[in-house]
Amino acid sequence: MAFQIPRGTQDILPGEVEKWQYVEKIARDICKRYNYHEIRTPIFEHTELFLRGVGDTTDIVQKEMYTFEDRAGRSMTLRPEGTAPVVRSFVENKMYGNPNQPIKLYYIGPMFRYERPQAGRFRQFVQFGVEAIGSNDPAIDAEVIAMAMELYRSLGLKKLRLVINSLGDVETRKAHRQALIDHFKSRIHELCEDCQVRLEKNPLRILDCKKDRDHELMATAPSILDYLNDESRHYFEKVKAYLTKLGIPFEVDPRLVRGLDYYHHTTFEIMSDAEGFGAITTLCGGGRYSGLVQEIGGPETPGIGFALSIERLLAALEAEGITLPISEGIDCYVVAVGEKAKDESILLVHKLRKAGIVADKDYQDRKIKAQLKSADRLNAKFVAILGDDELAKEVINIKEMSTGEQTEVPLHSVVDYLKERLSQEG
Repeated sequence: MAFQIPRGTQDILPGEVEKWQYVEKIARDICKRYNYHEIRTPIFEHTELFLRGVGDTTDIVQKEMYTFEDRAGRSMTLRPEGTAPVVRSFVENKMYGNPNQPIKLYYIGPMFRYERPQAGRFRQFVQFGVEAIGSNDPAIDAEVIAMAMELYRSLGLKKLRLVINSLGDVETRKAHRQALIDHFKSRIHELCEDCQVRLEKNPLRILDCKKDRDHELMATAPSILDYLNDESRHYFEKVKAYLTKLGIPFEVDPRLVRGLDYYHHTTFEIMSDAEGFGAITTLCGGGRYSGLVQEIGGPETPGIGFALSIERLLAALEAEGITLPISEGIDCYVVAVGEKAKDESILLVHKLRKAGIVADKDYQDRKIKAQLKSADRLNAKFVAILGDDELAKEVINIKEMSTGEQTEVPLHSVVDYLKERLSQEG
């Protein structure tokens, strides 16, 4: 029987995985500069965590979670997103007691959602995200947004659009909620079944509907910005002022919402405007929350974060025709001719690797011509050719593949010779 990969997943093969490694390295470097520290949480958690942390009226919980019972009959779920597990860890490990606040964390890892696979969207996908927990300062909002923008910019993306909005505080959302119910109620039958359910349970999520996004009721829906109280308006103005000060362009979109009650104040998305990127242009989403830590069992603690898909980031790079500076090839390929030379080549390759040189050799007893072809396919910078005659003289021939130049080098100094040559090439 021939096995195939499950639908909505992918194998990331050599030649492609290097792009992932490069992007992840850039993300980690940015986090280090911003003083964010990596956290690694389990791939599965108790289902109740996501019911509380993601919301039981969301599509993720209602339609997309991979949920199963373990042998003890407990309901477990493969994590569909990263914020709830991070906040669970924040509470469980009492990070709120750390004198250095806010707690700045980041994560990179696989998430799982049962949704229709399409370009750039998978059922197993990799998210990079950050969470800053423990500060009500609008400056931290600007910092988190700046981090996301810096990641995209540092990878060369130019056709980006940052969209922000304010969801206000509890008072704001309560007034806006009633206005939305009044607006949609008389014509709710014109919208999809999901929106009809959302009207009473969570009317703000109607504005986020993908099916009815072009309905005239959406365009005329009450703007939450009209319901901001003085405190919320001041907070939003400070965030916008900080972004302007940092030289980060943005647009305000009153329809950019988060359906969960614990999201307050700043919410944002980063879009790709690259031609041919696709109908779904969102690359990254984030926002400020207040109440999530309490919902998961901790003290009242505010937070803000974002999450982005590595798959969609790579798709955006492709759409803009950006080639990442991936280092391809190896430093040295050792060609051995003769039994004694073959035995010695094993030790030589080991010495080269211990010295930090990327090295390989033939393991199929091929002729010298076939070994040289293998070195060429591996894009080796140098080939070290060792035969029994050279071994007897304690020398080795080093060939630079780009020029064809060949140099005889004492066997005992081959490591130092190659390190010097490689350093000259930069």
